[in-house]
Amino acid sequence: MFWALMAGSGASGHAFLDHAEPPVGSTVRNAPARVEVWFSQDLEPAFSTLRVLDSAGKQVDKKDKSVPERDRARMTVSLPPLAPGRYRVLWRALSVDTHVTEGDFTFELAP
Repeated sequence: MFWALMAGSGASGHAFLDHAEPPVGSTVRNAPARVEVWFSQDLEPAFSTLRVLDSAGKQVDKKDKSVPERDRARMTVSLPPLAPGRYRVLWRALSVDTHVTEGDFTFELAP
């Protein structure tokens, strides 16, 4: 029933977060070289953002967000070597049909 309501509301055009690497809410043992997020719709790269913050709220990614031309439902950002701790990923996605979604999730790098 939920999906029927969503389809009827026009929300099917939104780019919803499908999955991420590192996974949402995960604890990882090895520092990731990048954060990758996949969405349910293709993105408009110029108006979509991806940032990674440390526990103090400082942006720690390399500010090189990209949406590959061959996989426009995926957005990535590179990371420098990270210290153990909790990190917050913030994303804003503009789908090609102009709907905006945004959200965040955390992952933890174990010592």
